[in-house]
Amino acid sequence: MRIHRIRSYDEFVTHQNRSSVLISEHMKIIDSLVPKKQDVFFVPGYSYTAGRQVQFLVDFQHSGNSGRVIWRERVCCPETGFNNRMRATFHLFDIELEAYPDSRIYITEQITPIYSYFASRYKYAVGSEFLGSKIAFGSVDKRGVRNETLTGLSFQDQSFDIMVCLDVLEHVPDYYQAFQECIRVLKVGGRIMWSVPFVPSSPKNIVRARLKNGEIEHILEPEYHGDPLSQDGVLCFTHFGWEMLDQMRSAGFSDAYALCYHSLEFGYLGGEQFLFVARK
Repeated sequence: MRIHRIRSYDEFVTHQNRSSVLISEHMKIIDSLVPKKQDVFFVPGYSYTAGRQVQFLVDFQHSGNSGRVIWRERVCCPETGFNNRMRATFHLFDIELEAYPDSRIYITEQITPIYSYFASRYKYAVGSEFLGSKIAFGSVDKRGVRNETLTGLSFQDQSFDIMVCLDVLEHVPDYYQAFQECIRVLKVGGRIMWSVPFVPSSPKNIVRARLKNGEIEHILEPEYHGDPLSQDGVLCFTHFGWEMLDQMRSAGFSDAYALCYHSLEFGYLGGEQFLFVARK
């Protein structure tokens, strides 16, 4: 697997220039994998979560009318069911975050296979969902689901060694306050891994909507993402650019960087993908 750690837009431009031929060759191989007339096909590779060679299932779910494979959400392991981005998250977590069996880990989701994966491996893993005003923040509902908001976490200072926050921050209007809460609940030297809708060609964040006087103001066409708690989906407020890493550092993190990765062998297909890591 190729992994590059990139800390700014300028570093990314340099990376692009140096990797253009390699990425072009990678994409040619990816394009050649897609059959012309099949709805489902299989790609061989090594599943990190299954620990063996498998035939990854690929199809055209989530493609809409584009007719293109949404690689990030497919390439599913037949043994574990985890797709491209999930398997890569677990793989890069093990490489980057230096977790121990007794590490205290907070995952900003709880009723998902991702949380179940972490909870099965780390006895001090804690998960939560955003349940809004249904119950008090920090409390647990009848299903055992904990209610938290990233802009006002109920945990004490320095509660966790590690945080994992996947595709959540784009739904938080005041994401900078969320950054500050993340650093508050992490121990000194603690790390956070996160993912968001990311536009690598953009130095700045792209604000799609904002809260103004308690009301949602749409700046761009409303965009809703899947929500495990509701069929209505959840509004996306921001697509992030490289500015995000500067904001994490200004919030108090000592380092923040993008993991830019891809791998034919592990089935992390579709060109370069991004996860992010910051250290307190």
